[in-house]
Amino acid sequence: MPLLDRKLLRDLKALKSQALAVALVMACGLAMMIMTRSLILSLVTTRDTYYEQHRFAQVFARLKRAPEAVREQLAVIPGVAAVETSIAIQVTLDVPGLIEPAVGLLNSLPERGERGLNRIYVRTGRLPLGGAARGEFVVSEAFADAHGLKPGATISAVLNGRKEAFEISGIVLSPEFVFEAPPGAALPDNKTYGVFWVPYKELATAFQLYGAFNAVALSLAPGASERDVIAAVDRVLAPYGSRGAYGRIDHPSNRRVDDEIRVLNGLAVAFPLVFLSVAAFMTNSVMSRQIALQREQIAMLKACGFSNAQIGMHYFKFSLVIVVVGVGVGAIGGILLGHQLVGMYHLFFRFPQLDFMLDRRVLVAAAVASSLAAFVGVAGAVQRAVRLPPAEAMRPEAPTNYRPAFLERFRIARWFSPSFRMALRNIQRRPVRSGITCLALAMATGILIVPNSFRDGVAYVIDFQWDIVQRQTVTLSLVEPEAARAIADFKHLPGVVHAEPFRFVPVELRAGPIKRRLMFQGLPERGTLSRAIDATPRQLTLPARGIVISAKLGEVLRVRPGDEIVARVLEGRERELTVPIVGLAEDFAGMAAYMEIHALNRLLLEGDRISGAHVVVNKAHWREFLTAVKNTPRIAGCVIKDSLREGFRKTTAESIGLIQKIYLLFATVVAFGIVYNSARISLSERSLELATLRVLGFTRGEVSAVLVGELVLLTLVALPIGLVLGSGFARGILSAVNTETVRLPLVLTAANYAFAVLVVALASTLSGLFASRKLAEIDLVSALKTRE
Repeated sequence: MPLLDRKLLRDLKALKSQALAVALVMACGLAMMIMTRSLILSLVTTRDTYYEQHRFAQVFARLKRAPEAVREQLAVIPGVAAVETSIAIQVTLDVPGLIEPAVGLLNSLPERGERGLNRIYVRTGRLPLGGAARGEFVVSEAFADAHGLKPGATISAVLNGRKEAFEISGIVLSPEFVFEAPPGAALPDNKTYGVFWVPYKELATAFQLYGAFNAVALSLAPGASERDVIAAVDRVLAPYGSRGAYGRIDHPSNRRVDDEIRVLNGLAVAFPLVFLSVAAFMTNSVMSRQIALQREQIAMLKACGFSNAQIGMHYFKFSLVIVVVGVGVGAIGGILLGHQLVGMYHLFFRFPQLDFMLDRRVLVAAAVASSLAAFVGVAGAVQRAVRLPPAEAMRPEAPTNYRPAFLERFRIARWFSPSFRMALRNIQRRPVRSGITCLALAMATGILIVPNSFRDGVAYVIDFQWDIVQRQTVTLSLVEPEAARAIADFKHLPGVVHAEPFRFVPVELRAGPIKRRLMFQGLPERGTLSRAIDATPRQLTLPARGIVISAKLGEVLRVRPGDEIVARVLEGRERELTVPIVGLAEDFAGMAAYMEIHALNRLLLEGDRISGAHVVVNKAHWREFLTAVKNTPRIAGCVIKDSLREGFRKTTAESIGLIQKIYLLFATVVAFGIVYNSARISLSERSLELATLRVLGFTRGEVSAVLVGELVLLTLVALPIGLVLGSGFARGILSAVNTETVRLPLVLTAANYAFAVLVVALASTLSGLFASRKLAEIDLVSALKTRE
């Protein structure tokens, strides 16, 4: 074995705990990098394969009713490769064992053969047989799992005013509903909303739509312009009540998958960048001190004929060992965590199969990134080592110029103990080293703020969205908009204490080239149930003219109060309206636009009409209320606020909570690593001075007080800096992962700050105790040996 390699092994053995601390910090960053990049690969590959094999369409449109002959007009549009027409109707369901009324989206299946586009994947059972003595349909897996449904179970549905029983023939999946949520909702509610597929003839006959369709999907020929095809489809379907065609990018299910991939992309950069930066800093600290302690060894190596390149490579090998350990541990951790997290996505996304796929390219990227971090950290120290002339290196470093510390100039200094004075003076005489240590402790504090800000953000969203913004018990929607006097019927339902009307209209908002589709929400001027709330939070009064939009929508459209946007109405008579923005509302699930209900009806030129009502129900009459809703054919939808809240807890909140726990574990490991490393470096730097104090008669406790006192002082200075840094980290990372469908606010609580302070204080205490124990083990004779 070469001489320098034997020296390397001895150095690693002597600094094994510090090298391991750096490797663990590096491993934490690499584990997150490998985990997130592999999850992205898993989702993207599974999604693309599923879309291709089951022929997921690229353009979609909904309309009132069009004859099947229109299909031929769509098929001849330049760029269209295939057309699939169908019927899609929302109905009320009566699910055995469920007291709440559920809503089902019934989709038609072709009378003969398989769907050309958006093909069904049968998980269990079979597709329904047309013309069976008893109606059959297949149900989406998400709804079936929520209710424990199996083939052979029976569910009743209200079809055009008539209640009919259907037998479930199979459990299925569809590329249209990878993410299954009620129309216009950003969150799933698998308990009260499901998707079903019925033979075309049965569904069309029940709703007098035989020989017609109200939904269409199209695939495009290679090289076709999606924009041109959408414009042509809109022209063809305009006479039939079209709500406007849209591309795959705007499909609700596909958008939700894209948003999740976008979140993972943000996490794949933000956290590893922070952790690898810390690892680079720690590597620099360790190597700088190691080279300072080995000045004489470097001089003797040069005198014995070793070149600068050989000596530099020797120290680079030290950091390379750290990289190898960090990459190995990080790869194992990232793979294990990835396997655990990929199972979490079954809560959201329904694919035929979603397996964890290791992105082997990220292993190379992780090795390169960690090597780069180590190189940056060690380069300066190595450069100083190779530039050191042998003659100068043989001499010890010049004695430090000691003088009273700044605080000793004040009268309070008379209360300082000798140990405390020494700690102050050592900090002041080495300002660069003290500043670097302080920065490291600040970073240890800061990274602890981020994961808990995720947890606090989830808690705030639950309270804000379902207690402040939405104060109703239930939202009831009508099959078709009705006259405003229909609100009286809602008020007369059993147990209803209060009811407020709403008017929902699908629109496409446009500001310059940017467009977004959503529901225009017409609400009372200053309602008490569903409300528009700003970031204060304070309720906004909806004006007689103008609209209030989500702050996120304003960010996406790049507009602010005072600007005007164009709203294209996608219901009834299609029209374009130019409306001013008068305010920004805060929300965290999807995006919304609010308008005073009478003003909205005036713009639509439809008179006073409502789409439904938000109601408050006396829980004592809950069962009677639900029974009455089930037996009211005019009611097409029943959204229970508590079900939405519970759905959020079981899906989005649970997934964010799991990620938060993983990152919190990593952040805690990094914090302890930084503090421990700082204490060890301080001990190795001052072993001569501390040994001298022991020989001069200072007790072990007094000498330990010098070392620990310095760490305590630096920690006290670093804590407030770290809290500020952590707030900035949290703000940056949350802004990187927030999407149009689900967002988390920046919530920085006293408990979050207290936790970060407590962890760093505990780490400092344990590191101080460990350093004190090591101090007791110092061989005073060996430590005091020095060349003069």
